[in-house]
Amino acid sequence: MKEFIYGRNAVYETLRAKRRDVFRLQVAEGAQEKGKLKEIIESAIQRKITVARVPRAGLDKIHLNHQGVVLETSGYPYAELTDIFELAERRGEALFMLLLDTLNDPQNFGSLLRTAEAVGVHGVVIPLRQTVTVTPAAVNVSSGASEHLLIAQANLHQAIQALKDAGAWVVGLDEGPDSSGPSEVRLDGALAVVVGSEGEGIRPLVKSNCDFLLRLPMRGQIESLNAAVAGSVALYLAYLSRSK
Repeated sequence: MKEFIYGRNAVYETLRAKRRDVFRLQVAEGAQEKGKLKEIIESAIQRKITVARVPRAGLDKIHLNHQGVVLETSGYPYAELTDIFELAERRGEALFMLLLDTLNDPQNFGSLLRTAEAVGVHGVVIPLRQTVTVTPAAVNVSSGASEHLLIAQANLHQAIQALKDAGAWVVGLDEGPDSSGPSEVRLDGALAVVVGSEGEGIRPLVKSNCDFLLRLPMRGQIESLNAAVAGSVALYLAYLSRSK
């Protein structure tokens, strides 16, 4: 099924990653072909991808935030859990993963993917259903980080068991009374961070399978952080612990 990736960073990274089939690049008529847009067009020409100059109104029908460029591609190429394990092994690194339990907001999803790619996560796992997926909106919010990540769809209970069998600790983000602060939770070594949905958090079955529950300390007046911010903080805490 065709998808339409929009926004200059998302299109640029999709072309750079070379993981999707690309059918055509659409560029708004009159757009100044310099900077990132120039690089996008040059990349498409080098790969013998058709470059079409089209009326801006046509791109507006795809998404108003197209920034003068839209890339027609195949759907997102999901990975297998084993692909993620093999990537960590090839790099000679302790496994580092992000599990998202029924996240529903593409904004939060894309933001978490961008952070995950930035801190060197080997892969991301999302459930098989009742969850946001890698849509063009998520690609755009992630600034194309999704295209450089291995993202698998799997049963989270089975994925967690596979992680434990591989020697990884599974840490769930949770604000409950049984959760521990960062100084009490081991965040180095082989690790998977679990982030729950925006409203309900981590589902009970998934939570019960976590080795630790992590609570982020807060001193302000608000009660909690949203999923994207909390998950990003946890990923950076893990990144710093792993870098020591």
